[in-house]
Amino acid sequence: MLNTVQSQQGADLDPQVREFIRITGEAYLTHSLGQPKTMQGARDVAELVRVPWVAGGPQMADTSERAIDTRHGKVRVRIHRPVTDTAPQPVLFYVHGGGWVMFSLDTHDRVMREYAGRSGVTVIGIDYALSPEVRFPVALEQIVDVLSFAMNHGDGLNIDTGRMAIGGDSAGANLSLAAALTLRDDGHGKRLKGLLLNYGAYAEELKRDDVVRFGGEEYMLTDAEMHAFWAQYLASPEDAANPLACPLKADLRGLPPAFLAIPECDVLAGQSHDLYDRMIEAGVAAQAVTYAGASHSFLEAVSIATVADQALGDASAWIAKLLKMSS
Repeated sequence: MLNTVQSQQGADLDPQVREFIRITGEAYLTHSLGQPKTMQGARDVAELVRVPWVAGGPQMADTSERAIDTRHGKVRVRIHRPVTDTAPQPVLFYVHGGGWVMFSLDTHDRVMREYAGRSGVTVIGIDYALSPEVRFPVALEQIVDVLSFAMNHGDGLNIDTGRMAIGGDSAGANLSLAAALTLRDDGHGKRLKGLLLNYGAYAEELKRDDVVRFGGEEYMLTDAEMHAFWAQYLASPEDAANPLACPLKADLRGLPPAFLAIPECDVLAGQSHDLYDRMIEAGVAAQAVTYAGASHSFLEAVSIATVADQALGDASAWIAKLLKMSS
C-alpha cells in the first residue's frame, strides 16, 4: 500500500486520469477569472470546463428533447436513439452528477451517448432542478414523475416500458437509487429492470479512511466539497436520516439488478463498497467493479483514459445483456 505522502501526491492515480484532473483543474482557474463569485458563476465555469470532454464520441441516429410535466413544473429530457429501428426500444434513464448543485445534460452528453452507442439502447437524460434553489426531495420527485410518465406514455417516447433501467453518476447515482426505492415502495419496483450506479454519494458521512487517502485536491472531489454539496442539497439536518436522501441507510430488498462502477481513488469509494455488500446481503443481484487508479468523474475522461473506456464498455455490455440486447 502506498504511504500517506505518496497518496496525497496522487501517485496511485492512473497517469491518464491524473492528466484529466490536471487539465480540468487548470481550466477551472482560467475560466474563473472575472466570473462573479455566485452559484450561477460557478455553474457557468463548470459548463465551460466540460466542453472539450463532451466533444466526439458515438453519433446518434436521432437526438431530441421534450418537456415533461411533474409536480414541480416541467422537466427537460434529452433522448438519444442510437438505432434507426422505429420499434419501441429499451431505455436507460440517465441522471447526471454535480453534487446536486451543478452540471447538466450538456456536461454529460458524451457519457450518455457512449452508453447509447455501446449498448444499443435509447438513453434519456433527465435535467432535474438544482440545489440550493430547491432542496431534497424536489429533484427526486421530479425524476420519479418522469419515470411515471414514461411508464404510462411509452408509445409517445417510442420506448419499451417492459425494458427500462435507470442510472447516473455521483449525485445522479444517489437520485437513481432513491428513485428505484420510491418506485419499489409505491408498488412499481418491478418496472425497473436495472440500476447503473457510478461513484455514487449514498450517505452524508464519509468514511474516514477514504478522506485520509483520497480527500485532497489531487483526486478531483475533496471531502470539503462533498460536505458542501450535502449542505446545499438537504432541506434540514434531519434529512440525513431519510433513506431516500441517504440510501445507504435504506432497506435494499426488492431492488433490481445493479452494476456499480467504483473508482479506486475516490473519497466516495467506501460508500460504494458498503452499498454493494448491503445489496448482496439483501438479495439484490449486484455486480461491482473497482477501477484501479480511477478517480471521481473519471468516465468523462473517455477521450484520453483507457480505464474510462473500459468502464463504459463494461457497463454497456451489462446494460445490453440485462435488457436482452446484443452488445
